[in-house]
Amino acid sequence: MSLARKFYDSSLALQASVYETNKATLKAAGLRIAESLAADGVLHTFGSGHSQILAAEIERRAGGLVPVSSIDDPADGWPEQIVGYGARLFQRYAYRYAVQASDIVLVISNSGRNASPIEVAMEAKAAGLDVVVMTSLDMSKSTTSRHISGKKLYELGDYVLDNGGMPGDASIDAPGFDYKVGPTSTMSGALLLNLLSMEIIENLIAMGLTPPTYVSQNADGGAEHNEALATKYRHRIRRPI
Repeated sequence: MSLARKFYDSSLALQASVYETNKATLKAAGLRIAESLAADGVLHTFGSGHSQILAAEIERRAGGLVPVSSIDDPADGWPEQIVGYGARLFQRYAYRYAVQASDIVLVISNSGRNASPIEVAMEAKAAGLDVVVMTSLDMSKSTTSRHISGKKLYELGDYVLDNGGMPGDASIDAPGFDYKVGPTSTMSGALLLNLLSMEIIENLIAMGLTPPTYVSQNADGGAEHNEALATKYRHRIRRPI
């Protein structure tokens, strides 16, 4: 069997497992976030290193929610192990975008052991916000924390989503090669984030509200629709210049 086929098969099985494992948490977190957005709250997302990709996955997406804003790291994640850096990131962002206790913060880290995501979660909780965590529980529980608190990210979450990945992220054996290949955290993470978005949208509809979602910029009237919604949150969400 080719490596590509092996990875494809294992990925399909992982996606199904991730959905089943996280169904209850997705429902609970989706309701909590919907309640926040219904009260004009914002969902703030953060990921350091490669997880920055996931922090932006549900931000400014056609079919996705408008009040979603990623916490930007100008250093592109390389200081994620430096104690104090994540705290300053959150403090600067919270001041600039008027983060409120009624908002929600979603923090993403596959290992859950580095200082930056841990500190973002700590700062959010200290400010009174609920925290949703997405991590690999197997990997996180098999490692030690790199933060002076000794905490790992999953221990700080009010809601914890497990991406189902194995320690080291790579998922399959390559015959004749000493190391596993085929990382899964981005794939299963993107699935979880979009499932969470569907739960939020469904709850907003059940509340009798019109979900504030983007439409394609390429659709007639799309740009105008998006700009009208984004203007409502112009001081609360990060937008490209």
